[in-house]
Amino acid sequence: MNESQVPETVNRTVTPWITTQSTERLISFLIDAFDAQELGRVYNPDGAIGHAEVRIGDSKILMFDAAPEWPPFPSLIRLYVNDSDAMYARAIKAGAVSMTEPTTMAWGERGGRVVDPFGNIWWITSKIEDVSPEEMMERSQQQAYIDAMEYAQTSFNPFMANVKKG
Repeated sequence: MNESQVPETVNRTVTPWITTQSTERLISFLIDAFDAQELGRVYNPDGAIGHAEVRIGDSKILMFDAAPEWPPFPSLIRLYVNDSDAMYARAIKAGAVSMTEPTTMAWGERGGRVVDPFGNIWWITSKIEDVSPEEMMERSQQQAYIDAMEYAQTSFNPFMANVKKG
């Protein structure tokens, strides 16, 4: 069975779960930022969302409301899109905060990171060109790509340094 023959009801090998104090607001953000399609939600007797699903592109993301006493535990999710610059801008407009501005990397991808209003990190990436392994190795020695990799790594540090350790 090839990719186009996989029925909509089949789950992918890996499907992320996200928990927040407001899954309803997370769903709204995902719709506005990433054109997510809500697939459904189930409520607990207390009114909290016990299970919800959205689809972004060909992937599902599962989510539920965290118990009030739980500490936040943000996710890091890579979102592969056709135009990372446009999707990055859309996420910022929807309420995300920039972590890493879109940057072109030696291997032919361009991407940036945003932090959503719930602390989740979205690495929004697109392929911009085919790069052979040989060219990637050559580029990895060029200052522009060395700087791009350093920026991608160091722009991650300030946010992660502020996450409370368990």
